[in-house]
Amino acid sequence: MKKIIPGMMMMIIIASGCTQDKNFPNLTPHETKNQVRETSVEIHKDKNTVRERFSPPKDYYWQEEKPDSFGYFIEHFTLKPYGSQILRYDGIPISTQYLHEAVFDIDTGDKDLQQCADTVIRMRAEYLYKIKRANDIAFHFTSGDLLSWNDYQNGTRAFVNGNAVSFRKTAGFDSSYQNFRNYLDLIFNYAGTISLNEETKPVIKNADLKSGDILITPGSPGHVVFIAGVSKNKDGKKLFLLAEGFTPAQSVHILSNPFCKNISPWYDLDIHAPEIKTARYIFKPTNFRSF
Repeated sequence: MKKIIPGMMMMIIIASGCTQDKNFPNLTPHETKNQVRETSVEIHKDKNTVRERFSPPKDYYWQEEKPDSFGYFIEHFTLKPYGSQILRYDGIPISTQYLHEAVFDIDTGDKDLQQCADTVIRMRAEYLYKIKRANDIAFHFTSGDLLSWNDYQNGTRAFVNGNAVSFRKTAGFDSSYQNFRNYLDLIFNYAGTISLNEETKPVIKNADLKSGDILITPGSPGHVVFIAGVSKNKDGKKLFLLAEGFTPAQSVHILSNPFCKNISPWYDLDIHAPEIKTARYIFKPTNFRSF
């Protein structure tokens, strides 16, 4: 579970995090290695970005993203070599290695911090950091308290006493990337699916879904995946790639689609569906949101 946090804050954060894979009540236990079949989607194993590696299914084409958008950042993110395993924060491979199609080339850290909601926060923060929008890097704790990167790099730190959070300037200015990672680790400690749900806005039309949007269940058990690619056909019908982090903290990965293997790893998603099954979690009700 998540982090050592004193008092009531610990109870709040644990309730808002992901649930461990082996204990998921929403897992699909009927899926086994022997049931996995080859997809008809062309996968370019020698390519190293999301957009280059995965071709859309027949009669579909990639939806274009603006070069400065969050979706573009995700779709052009570097992937590890094809066939890479999902590793835990301590370097140990997880037991389930047949429900993903790619692993993002981004560190997980060496502590059990960067779980499901934290993965989305990490990707969003890295995007804003890269395009130099430091003023926009700010995330809420589950308690509702807000801490920005600007405040943190100027020395502001969080202090938790029971269920109360206070902030004080106790350090000097440090704008280094290592300090940025320290800031994110602090956010990971105190944020979760509940806070992430609150600081995003609902998507109400299928036509509006885009890369970078999230599908989220806030609470306990909570989980979140993010859209890592969008393709569509001439009629405007869309298919989606889904990516996630998990508990314990582990590699960010693109999910396979065990329910429709002929188009895997693409998913046919509908914001009006009563539930959406993904490879490792069932989202019920459906709740798509956007930054």
